[in-house]
Amino acid sequence: MNPVIGLDVAKEESQVQAFLQRKKPYKKSFKFEHHLQGLHAFYQFYKEVEQVSGQPPAVIFESTGHYHEPVLQFLEDQAITYYLINPVVSYEARKTSLRKVKTDKIDAFHLGELYYKEDLEVFQRKTEQYLNLRQLTRQHSALTDSYVEIKLQFQAAVDHIFLEYHKVFSNLCGKLSLNTLLHYPTATDVQKVSQQTLADEMRQFGTRRSHAWFLDKAAQLKAAANRNPFQHPVCYGHVVSLQMYIQMLFQYQEHLSKLQKEIDALAKTFEDYDVVQSVPGIGEKIGATIISEIGGIDQFEHPKQLAACAGLDPSVFESGKYKASINRITKRGSSRLRQALYTAVQCGLAKNRNKKLIAFYNRKRNEGKPHKVAVIACANKLVHWIHAMLERQEVFVDP
Repeated sequence: MNPVIGLDVAKEESQVQAFLQRKKPYKKSFKFEHHLQGLHAFYQFYKEVEQVSGQPPAVIFESTGHYHEPVLQFLEDQAITYYLINPVVSYEARKTSLRKVKTDKIDAFHLGELYYKEDLEVFQRKTEQYLNLRQLTRQHSALTDSYVEIKLQFQAAVDHIFLEYHKVFSNLCGKLSLNTLLHYPTATDVQKVSQQTLADEMRQFGTRRSHAWFLDKAAQLKAAANRNPFQHPVCYGHVVSLQMYIQMLFQYQEHLSKLQKEIDALAKTFEDYDVVQSVPGIGEKIGATIISEIGGIDQFEHPKQLAACAGLDPSVFESGKYKASINRITKRGSSRLRQALYTAVQCGLAKNRNKKLIAFYNRKRNEGKPHKVAVIACANKLVHWIHAMLERQEVFVDP
């Protein structure tokens, strides 16, 4: 016998369907909850299937964001063999049925059938060190996206109150700019104080500049206040919103700074970190993201597998005598790894950093490829280089 247990994982519970062998389901499907009692009830059923079949069953389930984590951790603790399936694979397998029916019971049943149809590989979970780094880099990325949104809303609030302010400071969200705007949010507030007082106030905000520089900056701010189109009293609601956005920006900057320090400290414990960073265009943040998303090069025997993990492998479509001439990338892998590689290529091409990559890019452009297609080809080439470098533990050599 070749027993398997299919799990359709949902939030806080899972549907179970066991098979003793192909086309021979065992008992009726049931659900268990993702608490200790529920997990132990599932384990009792697992031992029952093992006793009936004469060998320990495998467990197969889909990757469902974070919903499957309690089940995965329990299976790890009990040393149970399991297969974590990409939802794309199970979705395509379900489409083989003519009937369009989707329930938790049907999904668990299809997962059990998928075990017998496909040549699956046992899932190799990343080490705790890789998981920690991945969590930190993903958290940093999510916070950065939120930070950018707050910056846009902050800039809109400034335009409603002090339109000429952005001409004074090159970095509108810098510490000096935000502190100045927090104390003097309107043009009227700036006009009420002298240039000397304004310069002394800004000097206390911690920026290391000469007194003459602050006097000049204060003069620019006074001139901007005089040019500002909103000379009448500003709506109090706009001022409150502006101050709220400034406080939020300070908080985001503090959190992002702490996260970056944690990422740098953890990433430096990986041997792969220095290897990946040897590629021109890959800095600390991109390097940490790449190694955390890969999770150990020993999981990928061939660079094409790593390209597929990043979703950079080309899709292929042939039917009869027809062969598609335009093959887009699949985009089925890690979007964060794909974005990091794409950014690494852009950084490598900029300012003539990576001459080897630039030569490959120019070759693709001379073949008539559009810019974005050539950049994707460079990202795929970069995947092959990274795979070879990590496998051999050799740094990048750019002739």
